[in-house]
Amino acid sequence: MKKVLLEMEDQKNSYEQKAKESLQKVLEEKMSAEQQLQSTQRSLALAEQKCEEWRSQYEALKEDWKTLGTQYRELESQLHVLQSKLQGADSRDLQMNQALRLLENEHQELQAKIECLQGDRDLCSSDTQHLQDQLKRSEEEKLALVTKVQQLQSLLQNQSLQLQEQEKLLTKKGQQIYFHKF
Repeated sequence: MKKVLLEMEDQKNSYEQKAKESLQKVLEEKMSAEQQLQSTQRSLALAEQKCEEWRSQYEALKEDWKTLGTQYRELESQLHVLQSKLQGADSRDLQMNQALRLLENEHQELQAKIECLQGDRDLCSSDTQHLQDQLKRSEEEKLALVTKVQQLQSLLQNQSLQLQEQEKLLTKKGQQIYFHKF
């Protein structure tokens, strides 16, 4: 009888040791998962902040683009006006020819301004496309991080459930050993 009790005591100690080791391992995994979750959440926050910065830069460039478009249309309109004046000036005398030369100079200046604005517009168009691409990449990174956070939360929840189940099992085994002892 004593031998059986000693064997049962040894089994109980063995079960308790294994249970403690399992609990320790689960707790370590839980802590690791929580650290990963916190790290991922920080990365997500940074990505969201970066995304918002790109979005505001994109909006500012869009406004600049509209302004340049308006200026371009105004200058183009001025150019059309000057071209009309030049066509009518051919039939005038020397005084009109001098006025014509002045208008031609203005025309060249406006044409240079238009070309400059067209260059600026092309540059802004390229910058806008670049920002749109970066905004898209930032949003894709954000979605990936959100998915990873959800996966880690699910893993954490599963591990908590496993830990609870193991605790219940330990309590049950401990009670069974206690009753068998007596």
